[in-house]
Amino acid sequence: MGALRGKMSAGKDEQKVGQQLPRSANKSAGLCIGCGRNNPYGLKLSFQWDGRTARTEFTPSRFYQGWPDIVHGGILATMLDEAMGHATLFSGFFDFLTAAIQVNFKRPAPIGEPLIITASLVRKKERSIRVKGKIRLRDGTLVAEGTATQVLVGASKLEAVIWDMDGVIADTGPYHLAAWQEVFGKRGYHYSAEDFRRNFGKRNDTIIRSVIGDDAPPREVEAIAAEKEAVFREKAARKVRPLPGAIELIKSLKEYGVKVALASSAPVENIELVTRELGIKDGYFDVVVWGREVSEGKPSPQGFLLAARRLGVEPENCVVIEDSVAGVTAARRAGMRCLAVTNTRSRESLAEADLVVDTLEEITVADLAGLFNSGGKNS
Repeated sequence: MGALRGKMSAGKDEQKVGQQLPRSANKSAGLCIGCGRNNPYGLKLSFQWDGRTARTEFTPSRFYQGWPDIVHGGILATMLDEAMGHATLFSGFFDFLTAAIQVNFKRPAPIGEPLIITASLVRKKERSIRVKGKIRLRDGTLVAEGTATQVLVGASKLEAVIWDMDGVIADTGPYHLAAWQEVFGKRGYHYSAEDFRRNFGKRNDTIIRSVIGDDAPPREVEAIAAEKEAVFREKAARKVRPLPGAIELIKSLKEYGVKVALASSAPVENIELVTRELGIKDGYFDVVVWGREVSEGKPSPQGFLLAARRLGVEPENCVVIEDSVAGVTAARRAGMRCLAVTNTRSRESLAEADLVVDTLEEITVADLAGLFNSGGKNS
């Protein structure tokens, strides 16, 4: 958790720590010293929430010592800061900074002995939150306790995440390509892998007309689209696999109380197939928007705007997760933040997104919330 201003104390001694705002999420995704999974020197803390208290357990190695065999006080303070920040996140407040923190050390923490770290909210005022945290040994002995004041910042905040499906949650690309090549090939049209990459994320009618001509009769377009999707479902059945980090991030969003929507150009039958096979059909998405529910496909923002409206969330408080150029453009036109993952397109082609990553395994809920106070392209 980023500290705007900090104060730590050991007994009667207090000292202020330096002032620093968080770096852009484009540069720091997954690198938080407390919870980042990609920081080789970090604590990699992962918290659970019971509705009132954030809790985790951590066993410090000798790399975290100050005096021999004793955990460094700064490490203990970092643990408390992280726990108190997560208590705030779990309570539904994402756009905040730690303004002040006070830590009281009660006894030395031995290296190699498990520590139980907990935190909970004390009270909330209009623009600030008071949080408390404790570190104990497994036998209940109090090692350190702290309090923090966190200030809420920014007019926009993370309220909802809108997901694309193909190429973001599910690795369906090979089956879509094979289906297109089969139905176009039967009609004498060539459809290359490059054609597929260029059109990925667009609606079927747009793709079909790009191949057979803009003047294609509507009935022919509908027939080709229906046949293609039937072939896709036949080829993909019992073979769909999730892409790394996607389902885990959806679960984290639900734990933190963030609304989650699925907005895909795919027909509803495909969505049902994929979500069922991945085990995320029920209880994961608050809203599902499918291709024919809007009159225009990506790069039109209609699908994302419909998802936000059904969620009851303003577009500026939404993050879209996409993998296609058309999808990134649609998110930008909707006035939403956008995270792009390079599952199907190059990093350069997705550069208009607020954050581009190579895998969702890098991303936490805090990273998504950070898009609202890190100078994103939509700000």
